[in-house]
Amino acid sequence: MALYFETAVRYDKMLENGKVKKTTEKFLVDALSFAEAEARTTQERTPYMSGDFDVKAAKKTKIAEIFNLGAERYYLAKVAFITIDEETAQEKRSISHILVGASDFKEAYDNFLDKMGDTLADFELVSLSETQIIEVYPAII
Repeated sequence: MALYFETAVRYDKMLENGKVKKTTEKFLVDALSFAEAEARTTQERTPYMSGDFDVKAAKKTKIAEIFNLGAERYYLAKVAFITIDEETAQEKRSISHILVGASDFKEAYDNFLDKMGDTLADFELVSLSETQIIEVYPAII
């Protein structure tokens, strides 16, 4: 199972009007530790940065799976998988978080349903919201 870390990079961004502004961008990294997540973020961002930048934060996420890498935007789907406890006959819901890449909300919703169409499990989409993640770095194999 993949372990995903959300990292935040703070740097000076050149605006269209020529002014420089401090900005923070978020990335998702498939890594085994905080140190690896920070190192991978630095490695991936270095070619695109001029000047100093810092990885200001790294935190574990609850994301279990990612649909559609390389998208313009990423949406977080909170999904309740529904099972029936055989002993008590009670409905049980287990929450899972899935990151869905898309260019807009409708496409994210459609991509989610398309990928989940193959599953045999009963599920309910609890929420779907846009994230601030601008890029995902999958595991290096």
